Amino acid sequence: MKPDVSLVRDGKKFMWDGRPYVSSEEALQAAEAYRNDKFEICLAEEEGQFFVYTRRVVTAATVMTQ
Repeated sequence: MKPDVSLVRDGKKFMWDGRPYVSSEEALQAAEAYRNDKFEICLAEEEGQFFVYTRRVVTAATVMTQ
């Protein structure tokens, strides 16, 4: 089973990290690592599998010119 690649919660788009987790503890551990890297996280469960969705707001963009 493949979950949705993205989902929208509270008007914010989150992207799936691409890994299904077999337990909520495993998903929470992965989510905490993303949170430590300044991501917002969202967890979902479907058919006994757990999924981590992440998003990060870009605060500065680097523009390169030639």
